[in-house]
Amino acid sequence: MTVEVRSEHVHSPVRGGAQPVPPRPAHTLAAAGELLRALAAPVRISIVLQLREADRCVHELVEALGAAQPLISQHLRVLKAAGVVHGERHGREVVYRLVDEHLAHIVVDAVTHVEEGPRGINSGGLGTEDL
Repeated sequence: MTVEVRSEHVHSPVRGGAQPVPPRPAHTLAAAGELLRALAAPVRISIVLQLREADRCVHELVEALGAAQPLISQHLRVLKAAGVVHGERHGREVVYRLVDEHLAHIVVDAVTHVEEGPRGINSGGLGTEDL
């Protein structure tokens, strides 16, 4: 006895008749991945949120975040290397600022998404130990 199994291809629901998005160049996607990796640490997210409000020097970030100065400096180096922040020397201090507001929007949207709570049946969520 032979049983014929028919598999029908099911498409995802169309959002307002949207067409497929043209593929982006591989180097663009790789750079976007590097940027997201640079933002993927709770301390770095906190730094971006602080810098969104105002330019700050290291000691202000240390005070605001309650973290050790070497840790803040290490995370600022990562953010600087990724082009997220820019530091400008003022006497003995370096004042950091966000390179542009797009980066703050990425972080704010991610934090807001998490704060809105679970979505769907597979929303186990990530703890900070997973970041």
